[in-house]
Formats: sequence, structure tokens, C-alpha cells
Amino acid sequence: MRSYLEHFFHTYQYPREDAELLLSAYDRIASDAAAKELWDRAMRLYEERIDCDYEEIIALCDRVAGLLYLHEYTLELLIFICLSRQTEKEYRKHGIENQIFHDTMLDLRYKMEECKMVKGIVGTFVWDWFKGFFDLTRFALGRLQFEIIKFDDEFQKNGKVLTPDCNVINVHIPRTATPLDPQSCDRAFRMARDFFGTRLGCPCAFVCYSWLLYPEHEEMLSKESNVYRFMRRFDLLKWKVDKGRGDLWRLFDTDEKDPDKLPTDTSMRRAYVRHLKNGGKVGSARGVFFFEE
Repeated sequence: MRSYLEHFFHTYQYPREDAELLLSAYDRIASDAAAKELWDRAMRLYEERIDCDYEEIIALCDRVAGLLYLHEYTLELLIFICLSRQTEKEYRKHGIENQIFHDTMLDLRYKMEECKMVKGIVGTFVWDWFKGFFDLTRFALGRLQFEIIKFDDEFQKNGKVLTPDCNVINVHIPRTATPLDPQSCDRAFRMARDFFGTRLGCPCAFVCYSWLLYPEHEEMLSKESNVYRFMRRFDLLKWKVDKGRGDLWRLFDTDEKDPDKLPTDTSMRRAYVRHLKNGGKVGSARGVFFFEE
């Protein structure tokens, strides 16, 4: 496993100090009999069945963290990196191309980088997010991530109809440090349509539930901004105000919620701080659109 981890960190370009910290954590597990037994038990749960009880895996992982006085966030990331060896085998078994596996596993590093910025720890504080990648229901296809879900609503436009029994493609926007430009998004939507096409059975529709779609953004963003152009693709179905401002960390990389203390080093952050200081609200919204070339 150690050689696999070294290969993984090299392939996905983990910063050297982060890779060394994670390797050191694995070495401590491997050299402690009790910890190794718990770790191997967690690994077997996934190796035997990929739609396993992930909460049990994390419970075993957290017991190891307690035994070795390591941070839970660190081991919760490390266990999924270890599991990815089996995930790659599952991709091959299902005939899914290696580039999709590679792009999907990049999310582990994205979430590690968020955890470092927000919590100051090499690890992840959103382990439950990884489940869709590891049970082969969510995939990175180009710039975006996608999965099939039931629509559970009603919508019609230009003669096309969606009902609650329709399969639609759910969209997620990973934090990749690359632009969310229209060309990259168009390519990703085409890839998702082709990847999932036979499973839809209804008009090809994409849905997205995100803080990025919150309608007040239209008042604060330039109409030339990538976020504005992304959100304008969607017809909004519903939205809600987030009184606790719980999603601010996604933009500002901090748990801080006071606008006077938030960083203003990008145009988006400056616009958001102005918005908050002027009494603006934050929230999230759910939208849908029918894909057409």
C-alpha cells in the first residue's frame, strides 16, 4: 500500500510536505498492530462491496486516529486515498476510461486543499461527499461533476416536459482553481450527456443545487463573469436564504462570517463583501435546464 500511496501522490501532484505527512500517518498505522487491524477491517468493507456502510469505515478510521493521536480529518482523507486502489479496479471492471478515474480522484486533493485553508489541517472535513465517487454513482467529466438522480419535481419549457419519475443529470461544481468558462462547461455537459445518455429516458436535462445559483448574485456580479453566465443557464425552481451564512467558506476559505474580516483579494470576494455590507443576503438555489447544442 505504501508504494501505491507514493504513486498516487506523485500522479495527483500533492505538495511534498502534504504527501510526507500522509505517508508518515500511514507508517504509524502500519507499525501498530491494533491500528493496522482496524484499518484493514475498514479496507475490507469496501473491497468486498463498494456500496458498503461508509459510516462504519469512518468509525473504524476515527478509532485509529484516537489510538495514534492523529487528527480524524487526516485519516478520513487517507482512508479514501487507500480505497482508491480498489476503485481503479472497479472502473476497469465497468469499462470506464482511465481519464475519468483520474479526473474524479482529483477531488480528493481539492478537498484536502480546502481543509488546509479552512481548518488548517491536511485532511478532509467533508468525507461523506466522497461516497458518490467511490460507489461509482458520481463522476468528474471535464470541468464539472455529474450523477443521475430523480427529478422529484415538474417542469416544462419549449415543449419538453420533466416529471418526478424522470432521470436527470445532477451537476456539481468542484473547486479546481480553473475558470468556470462557458466553453469548458459546454464540453462537460456534452460529455455527461454522452456518458449517461442511455440511462435518461427523458429529455436530457441538467439540475443543480448550489450557493452559486442564488438569485441575488445577479445584482452583484458582472454580466461578463463566468459565475453569472453559468447561473443564467438555469431556470430557477426554488431558492432559500442562508441566515447562518454557512456556505461562505466555499468562497472565502475561512469559517469567518464577519464581512469586515473576510479577504478581498479577488473580484468575486470584493463583490461579495460589498453585497454583505450593503445588507445583501446569501443563500442557495435549485435550477434546471434542457441541454441543447
